Amino acid sequence: MKTTMYKAETRGHADHGWLNSWHTFSFAGYHDPARVHFGALRVLNDDTVAPGMGFGKHPHENMEIVSISLEGSLQHGDDMGTKQIIQKGDVQIMSAGTGVVHSEKNASTDEPVKFLQIWVFPNAKNVNPRYEQKTFSDEEKHNKLVTVVSPMGHTEGINIYQNAWFSLGNLDKGTNVKYEVKGEGAGVFVFLLEGDATVNDISMNRRDGLGIWEEKIVNIKADSNAEILLMEVPMN
Repeated sequence: MKTTMYKAETRGHADHGWLNSWHTFSFAGYHDPARVHFGALRVLNDDTVAPGMGFGKHPHENMEIVSISLEGSLQHGDDMGTKQIIQKGDVQIMSAGTGVVHSEKNASTDEPVKFLQIWVFPNAKNVNPRYEQKTFSDEEKHNKLVTVVSPMGHTEGINIYQNAWFSLGNLDKGTNVKYEVKGEGAGVFVFLLEGDATVNDISMNRRDGLGIWEEKIVNIKADSNAEILLMEVPMN
């Protein structure tokens, strides 16, 4: 087993007033040559957007962009005609493919919105852009790992143009869960949203990230009530 730890306090940080963003991997003005990506996982941004503010229209291409809402309401619009509100429990995928222009804005005028912005390198380029969104309740995720993102053609969660699997779990203190790696040569990036946990005998705290590869099983024990995100991605 090989591992790499990304402690929460070592992440890149940008505070623009309207946007407070923590970068697990190199992004925008934050660059660390040792932290550019983990396999096909390119960006993991932990964003808080002030009331009424947001990202104006901007383009993407040939990237799989996953948004996971943690708190508040995020308003999404794009040139495919999509208009959606993303709220806590929602997971969104936008396959940029040949090119898409979109905007993201805090739908509230008095409460911040908090969400994860995740970019994954695709395994197919220049596909037709697409959008998909699904809600996962706290009950579904209680004391187990629920698949929220899966490769194209699979029925679990929403689909992505990559051999990648994302799972979410809300674990009570003392709960043990096991994740079995699906892809040959894949790695798992564990992001602890809340609480404390022990993952393959490694202690993690809130907002820590842990990359694991050359290992088939990921064992998780919640040392306190914990919320956890697992992202399995190809390493090559």
